[in-house]
Amino acid sequence: MKTSLLLAGVAFSALLGGAAHAQSVKLGVLNDMSGLYADISGPGSVVAANMAVEEFTSTHKDIKAEVVGADHQNKPDIGSAVARKWYDSDGVDMILDVTTSSVALAVSDVTREKKKIFMVSGGGTSDLTGAKCSPYTVHWTYDTWALANGTGTAMTKAGGKSWFFLAADYAFGAALERDTTAAVKKAGGTVLGTVKHPLNTSDFSSFLLQAQASKAKVIALANAGSDSTNAIKQASEFGITQGGQSLAGLLIFSSDVKSLGLKVAQGLVLTEAFYWDQTDATRAFSKKFAERFNGKMPTSSQAGVYSSVLHYLKAVAATKSKDSDVVMAKMKEMPIDDALFGKGSIRVDGRAIHPMYLYEVKKPSESKGEWDMYKVVATIPTEEAFRPLSEGNCPLVKTN
Repeated sequence: MKTSLLLAGVAFSALLGGAAHAQSVKLGVLNDMSGLYADISGPGSVVAANMAVEEFTSTHKDIKAEVVGADHQNKPDIGSAVARKWYDSDGVDMILDVTTSSVALAVSDVTREKKKIFMVSGGGTSDLTGAKCSPYTVHWTYDTWALANGTGTAMTKAGGKSWFFLAADYAFGAALERDTTAAVKKAGGTVLGTVKHPLNTSDFSSFLLQAQASKAKVIALANAGSDSTNAIKQASEFGITQGGQSLAGLLIFSSDVKSLGLKVAQGLVLTEAFYWDQTDATRAFSKKFAERFNGKMPTSSQAGVYSSVLHYLKAVAATKSKDSDVVMAKMKEMPIDDALFGKGSIRVDGRAIHPMYLYEVKKPSESKGEWDMYKVVATIPTEEAFRPLSEGNCPLVKTN
């Protein structure tokens, strides 16, 4: 009897010890849930985060994770206020996604102050790993330098030597114009001019007329979401491409091409980190995602949320901690070997590096199905896809 009681006591102590080591984390998906970027990230990013949580916790019973979501309405003050509330009173441990670069920069400042982890998938400005880098921010999916390096360099080398920009008038548009201008000039091209437009513009006629009058070989769209699709549709109506000028969609997502249709979007060259039909692994993930999200295939931002959550949870499990400094150190130590984004790593500046891809939108006659939209033009290897560490001016990088 004494032996049985002793064994029972040991077992109960072990159970308590195991419970004590269990980690419970709360993840906040913050993005544009209802505006011009909702199809890029929006509710689909919440679905992707939950898929990652369910997959990981099914094999790691000692990890508990909850996902919450909020709409920042593309306003930095609202994004900052949500982030503070989540951290101060709602128990959120890390924030994900954050479309709209101005909001992402604001949230990055809050997370630095609060010493919490921020994993960006939807925001694009390369300043997040440049002059505005933070020890608590990871930029996962893409950035303006990678887009410029892919599309800008390729189109210039293919003969598009003169460029004119239509740029969204906020942090993302400015960063994308800046980074693409540098890539174009490095490849031997010139920039003839720029016109800036307000966020969420419906009428691009005056901007397109200026671009058309410039006679630039390439009209570059330094915008995203419905701003890009509206500009492309109206450019088609103006007969711009028929007149010999090319359109460069510097940030185009699969949801944008689906909205445009192949008849309008055909021939558009773009750079992406992920496409649903790239590999067996991307197809398997995308099929599961579509089953949970109204038949829609995931965008690269949504796929990035899924993958970044998995990497974070792996670090939490490995360290048996959710302390931000401990988990961040582990995330940067662990190599990325991701089913959706390939092999890579997280650098000291917070940039997650992995391959990028240059795609061309198919002609309607080339497509074999509703979501069959891209063909691969080139693979940009990991070591070339993102800005060199020495060129970002990130204070975390030791240059001596």
